[in-house]
Amino acid sequence: MLEKFLRLARGRVVPGYSPQHVPAKFDNVVIAMSGGVDSSVAAALFAHYPKATGVYMQNWSESQALESIAEEPCYEKDWKDVAKLGDFLGVPVEKVNFESDYWIDVFEPMLQEYDQGRTPNPDIGCNKFVKFGKLKSYLDQKYGHDNYHLVTGHYSRVLQHLESKEYHLLRGYYPQKDQSYYLSQINGGILPRLVLPMGHLTKPEVRDMARELQLPTANKRDSQGICFVNNSQHKKFNKFLEHYLTNKPGNVITVEPTGEKTVWGTHKGLWSYTLGQKIGDGISLPQADPRYTGAWYVSEKIPATNEIVIVRGRENPQLYRDKLRIQDFEYLGEPQTIRKAITEALQRGELRARYRSLMEPEPLISINTDADEFHLQFQRPQRAMAPGQFCCLLSQNRILGSGPIM
Repeated sequence: MLEKFLRLARGRVVPGYSPQHVPAKFDNVVIAMSGGVDSSVAAALFAHYPKATGVYMQNWSESQALESIAEEPCYEKDWKDVAKLGDFLGVPVEKVNFESDYWIDVFEPMLQEYDQGRTPNPDIGCNKFVKFGKLKSYLDQKYGHDNYHLVTGHYSRVLQHLESKEYHLLRGYYPQKDQSYYLSQINGGILPRLVLPMGHLTKPEVRDMARELQLPTANKRDSQGICFVNNSQHKKFNKFLEHYLTNKPGNVITVEPTGEKTVWGTHKGLWSYTLGQKIGDGISLPQADPRYTGAWYVSEKIPATNEIVIVRGRENPQLYRDKLRIQDFEYLGEPQTIRKAITEALQRGELRARYRSLMEPEPLISINTDADEFHLQFQRPQRAMAPGQFCCLLSQNRILGSGPIM
């Protein structure tokens, strides 16, 4: 199976990069196993290595939630699947608990961001602080720094640049599953030891490999959404947030060109909607009046007055802008080297940005830095760029880093 994977990977070589790096068989190989089909196939590819071990991270449990969970928690289901897979492959698997780290570094900051009316991304935070943060520290202590390779099931690629010999993070080969956006905040120091085999494959190929190997997880459905939401009594994210955030009712308004405001309803808190979202509950626009017929969308949130501004039509010009400000940019590599790469990519017309995970990266025509802030100008206006979300910079397929939208 490893030979089949290598054939596929070599046939998909990215110009300017060497083929996928596979660690030597005498190396310590740690496989992050989640219980899903992607990490299961990744584990199967390296199970025959003498020093291969699996690690399962428990980052959330119902003990942290404010309500009881009737069904079996997802972490228990996934751990059972991981243990079964480990037995099937003959790979020892260790279970580690990073609940407190997830709570402090990911969950609580997420709640604070929502409470301030911003739209955070907990998946990016989890990768930065837990999966490639706390786990890295744990493995460094256990095996020694630079004395192991970490294999995960993410759909992204880590390749060595032929000219500079640096390891770069690149978009996955299969655009429908590319997860490089979610990895744009990780510490670049781990890249030489990170192996992402799924980034060279398509999802159908991964499913075929899993079935060919008769893996216990071959037909397991992909996880949808965030685990702690899926296993709460409320499957909708807003319902879940209501248990952690205090309602701060405010007005839903329209604003005329003259500045005149009209109140059409109320909201539970700025966290209850994000920019570009369709709004319906809690407002009563006079649909009989042709000026107010159709769907309405959130165009602005005003923390100072606790107001949500709405506009008519999904493509309303007020939902679009061509400039963006990002802060606290995380360089995926040495800052000086990345700054140079950003400048050169801009000069070549190859600098792109994406502010949603699976969107096609959009070209930039300028970028200016002011202290820790990046000021971007897009080639064309972009819809609903929500503060709190992350904007990722790319040079062709290479991920240069990201920062939160201001």
